[in-house]
Amino acid sequence: MRPAIVVIGAALAAAMVQLPAHAVPAPQAAPAERQAAPAWVQPSQVIETAARQLLEALKGHREEYRKDPAKVTPLVDKYLLPHVDTRLAAQLVLGRYWRTASPEQRRRFIDAFYHSMMVNFGGALADFRSNMLKVFPTHLRPGTNFATVRTEMTRGNGSRVSVVYLMQLTPRGWQAFDVHIDGVSYVKSYREDFASQIRQQGLDAVIKRLQEGAKPSAIVHADSGS
Repeated sequence: MRPAIVVIGAALAAAMVQLPAHAVPAPQAAPAERQAAPAWVQPSQVIETAARQLLEALKGHREEYRKDPAKVTPLVDKYLLPHVDTRLAAQLVLGRYWRTASPEQRRRFIDAFYHSMMVNFGGALADFRSNMLKVFPTHLRPGTNFATVRTEMTRGNGSRVSVVYLMQLTPRGWQAFDVHIDGVSYVKSYREDFASQIRQQGLDAVIKRLQEGAKPSAIVHADSGS
């Protein structure tokens, strides 16, 4: 499995299954092959295109992905990962613990987090439909380096959720590094949750729980004596 934590995919899944929003870090990865981008692309177009490509790939295979959420991983890697600033997201989630973590611990943390997100949320992406996501267009001038992209997710029960992507312009184009769901930054939420557990048991214990499939949001509630 390629090391990756996906902001866009996890935000969609978390909003769909009505789970609290949390952070989505990931490592640097080779950019996916794609056609040369125009000189200036609005960040809202990036979100909209990624969602459309994912929808197209899901067609005709939804039941298969529901039964085996792990099969969603290659789609997420191909269509969403290129639009995530993976290293920055990981640094923001671990905060000061990123600075003290070894390169090996950083890699294992990111890989384990991705595994946990796909196990717990991946299947929800199979139910993602075109009428569930509304992207509000951005109108930024060339030369802008940071952006917020407002979107609205409609859940299966009809309720609506505000999903705002924080993005920056990188050599690979616009990439997301945080998502706010109903006003809550899930980078900040996960950083607070993980910090508590890392202080108690250390980073390796958090990585182990994620590798075992624990939901990232449940890490803070883990028995500190286990």
